[in-house]
Amino acid sequence: MIAAIPTAPSLDLTAVRLEIRTLQQELVQWRRQIHQQPELGFKEEQTAAFIAAQLTAWGIPHQTGIAHTGIVATIEGHAPGPVLGIRADMDALPIQELNAVPYCSQRDGVMHACGHDGHVAIALGVAHYLNRHREAFRGTVRLIFQPAEESPGGAKPMIEAGILADPPMDAIIGLHLWNNLPLGTVGVRSGPLMAAVECFRCTIFGKGGHGAMPDQTVDSVVVGAQIVNALQTIVSRNIRPLDAAVVTVGEFHAGTALNVIADTARMSGTVRYFNPDLAGKIGEHIERIIAGICASQGATYDLNYWQLYPPVVNDPGMAELVRSVALEVVETPLGIVPDCQTMGGEDMSFFLEAVPGCYFFLGAANPSLGLDFPHHHPRFDFDETVLCLGVELFVRCVERFCGV
Repeated sequence: MIAAIPTAPSLDLTAVRLEIRTLQQELVQWRRQIHQQPELGFKEEQTAAFIAAQLTAWGIPHQTGIAHTGIVATIEGHAPGPVLGIRADMDALPIQELNAVPYCSQRDGVMHACGHDGHVAIALGVAHYLNRHREAFRGTVRLIFQPAEESPGGAKPMIEAGILADPPMDAIIGLHLWNNLPLGTVGVRSGPLMAAVECFRCTIFGKGGHGAMPDQTVDSVVVGAQIVNALQTIVSRNIRPLDAAVVTVGEFHAGTALNVIADTARMSGTVRYFNPDLAGKIGEHIERIIAGICASQGATYDLNYWQLYPPVVNDPGMAELVRSVALEVVETPLGIVPDCQTMGGEDMSFFLEAVPGCYFFLGAANPSLGLDFPHHHPRFDFDETVLCLGVELFVRCVERFCGV
C-alpha cells in the first residue's frame, strides 16, 4: 500500500451540478459492468459494443471500428464554434484480480488495474450530459474511446485513421484516475507530465563451457553483468543533470546449470525521459556501451531498440484552462497539485503532438477504505465517488473552451 498518501476526507461535491450528481449511480453501474468484463488491447469488442449501445440509445452519432475497436462520438452544440476532443482509453491489463468485490473481473488473467473502466464511465457521463444540454456550448465535442493504451498503443492508429481531421480538432483533453493522489485532488501542469517510453532487448553471444574451465570460454553472464552496471552511468554521466531520465534493466536471463558457463545471456529494459530532444539519444549510448564491452571481452551481441511513446507534453494554454476549472470544482485540502510528474508513459502523447491539449490526473485514492493500491497491482481499485467529479470537470472544460 502507498503509505505516503494521506487519508482523504469525504469528497465535497457541492460544486458538482445536481444533474451530474444524480448520474453517479449510473456512472458506478457502467464502470462496474466494464470492470467485470475486461479486455486487452485491440480486443475490446464487448466494451466497444456496450459503449456503442449507450450512444445509440441516447441518439448520439458515432463511428465504430476505428483502429479495430475504437469509437468516436460527435455532439454538436447549439451554434458553430471550436472542436474539442475528449479522450478515454478502454483496455485492461493481463493481471489476475485479487479483489474480493462483487464486481470483480470475471475473466481469468485479465483485469482493469489502471482505471480505464472509470475513464470510459466518465466519458459516457459527459456524453449523456452534453447531449441533453447542447444549448450550453458552441461548436463540437468529439468523444474518443481509444483501444490499446497499455500496449501496443491505439492513439496513433486512430490518428492515422483521420479522427483529428474531420472536422479539424482544435484541442484535446483527457484525464487519468490516479491512485498516487488523494481523492478529488487534481494534478495538472504545463509542459511535460509523463515520460517518453523506449524499450530494448539484447542478446549477448559468448562461448559456453565448463564452469571449472573459464579460460576456454567467453562468459556471457560476466559480459552481461558488466553491461548492466555500465548502463547506469548513462543518466549520471551523459544526460544533463536538469533533464530527468531513467534506464532500467528489468529482465536478465542466462544459464542452465550451476557448473556451466552460459553461451548466451538475454536482457531487456526500458528508457524514460521528459525532454523530447532526448529521443533516440539514450539508445545510442546503450548500443555504444554494449558494443564496447562485448568487443573487449570477445563477445558479440544483437540489440533491438525501439521507441514506443513520446513524452506527454501539455500545452500551456490548455493546462491553464483545466487548472482554472479545477480551482472552481475541487474542494479538498490539497486541491490542485501543479508539480505532479511521473516516469510512467501514455500514448495520449500522440494526440498532444498533433493538437494543443492537456492531460491531467484526478486523485482517486482513499486509504481509509483500502482503495490506495498502486496502478497495475492485482488489488488496484479506486473510490468511485470521483466519477461524477470527473464528469463535472470535463463539462466545465467544454463550456469554457467552446463558449456558450
